[in-house]
Order: sequence, then structure tokens, then C-alpha cells
Amino acid sequence: MSALHPTVASALDNHPSITTDDEDVLIAALEEDDTFDAFREQRLQQLHAEFTRAKSMRNQGGGSYVEINEEKELMDITTSTNLCVVHFFKPDFGRCRLMDSKLDALASKHFETRFLRINVDNAPFLVTKLRVQVLPCVIAFVDSISTDRITGFEGLGRGDSFTMEDLEHRLLSSGVLVRAKMNKADNINLKNGRKRVESRASEEGSDDDWD
Repeated sequence: MSALHPTVASALDNHPSITTDDEDVLIAALEEDDTFDAFREQRLQQLHAEFTRAKSMRNQGGGSYVEINEEKELMDITTSTNLCVVHFFKPDFGRCRLMDSKLDALASKHFETRFLRINVDNAPFLVTKLRVQVLPCVIAFVDSISTDRITGFEGLGRGDSFTMEDLEHRLLSSGVLVRAKMNKADNINLKNGRKRVESRASEEGSDDDWD
């Protein structure tokens, strides 16, 4: 999948109120960019095509964090989607809820990537095939191939206090995200919610091995 043109991407990233149902709103946002006039005639057709692609990505589930209940459906999505992040979880595990909160926030920013989760109880075949033994378990798929696995909070650098930027950086390195989009403001906005989830996770202890 080729990336969106940087100017279109910037407009989408920096204007969260934009809905891709209104192309005129997007064009108006682009016109705020000083560089837009320089390529108006040359790039207008390209911008329309890229807008259409962005809209298609959202229509296909990009920009949302979705729970899948059937493992066959999950396999169908991961084999037909270029970029996909899958969280194997148990609903009563505090650390899984903490991971959920971060993935949900990332999904709203990274509409080019599908963000999914599945309860391990609903995926016995995949759990065995992928050797999922410790939760939370997040697997990145690029062109249906697993390129990275986050086991627990391993490799995120701060234990239970890892930030969305930490998680985004890890997923960027796996190739499942197109570009960095999180900033300090995003982390501040979710800070209180994160602390509540972290507190519950700490009270419940480490989930880790579950089978």
C-alpha cells in the first residue's frame, strides 16, 4: 500500500473533525497550507484520488478498534488486509484492558491500518498455531505475514507506564503503521484514563501466563 500524499495526510491528521464524507472540507483544510497553491493545478486530480483512497480505508474499518468473535473472520481479514494489528486478550485481565486503551487511541489516528482484537477463548486454533501463551499478545501483520509480536509489555520500555508513543514507535518499526501521528497532547488527553486502567491492572497483578 502506498502512503497518502504528505499534504493530504497532514490535513487528515491535523483536522480530526474532518469526516471523509465531505471532500470540500478537506480541500478547504488543504488550502490553509501555504504550499497548496504551488501545485493546485498539477495535483488536484491526485488529491481527489488520494482522498477517495482515504475514504475507502475508513469504510473498510480503518480508524476504529474492532472486536472479532470468530477466528475464521479474523483469518479472512488478516489475509486480505495489507496492514493489520491484532490483540489476543482476555476481558478479565487488567493488562489486556490497558493495552486495549492504547490500541483504541492509536486506531483512531492510523486509519490506514486495521486494529482488531479477539478473545483467546474464541480463537483456540490461532492461539495454538501462533503459540500465544502470554497476555496481552499483540501481533503485527503486513501483507498477511506476522512481522512483530509484543508479548505482555515486553520491549515497550516503561513496563505498565508505557505511553502511546512507545507503542506507536514499536509498531512503526514493524512496518504495520505508515507514519508517526501521536504527540504529547494525545498522551495528556488520555493520561487520567490511563492512570485509572493502570491502577486496576496493578491491583489485579501481572496477568502473563494464562493457559
